[in-house]
Amino acid sequence: MLRTKRITETYDMKVFTDQGEYFGDIEECVVTLNKAFGWRVKATRGGSLSRVLGSAKGVIVPHQLVKAIGDVFIINKAAIPSFSDEETEEMGKEEVHA
Repeated sequence: MLRTKRITETYDMKVFTDQGEYFGDIEECVVTLNKAFGWRVKATRGGSLSRVLGSAKGVIVPHQLVKAIGDVFIINKAAIPSFSDEETEEMGKEEVHA
């Protein structure tokens, strides 16, 4: 049986990756044409998102990367932003020149 939830019931819900890592909290749903397009996840203290993003406030996770919604959100690990070694080095150089 398919269980449904109201979008308002998902606000402030905890978000975890499919590997059990705490990611952040749901802030709002991005809706287009009566369809969930994505979920804005805010970076919270202790979440992997805040460690990756630094000072940014959050990210939008496409709805296709959501695996399950119940008592918590389960998202695909691919939703975590990552930087290659080259991008990390370039970011460090920009900070030195700034």
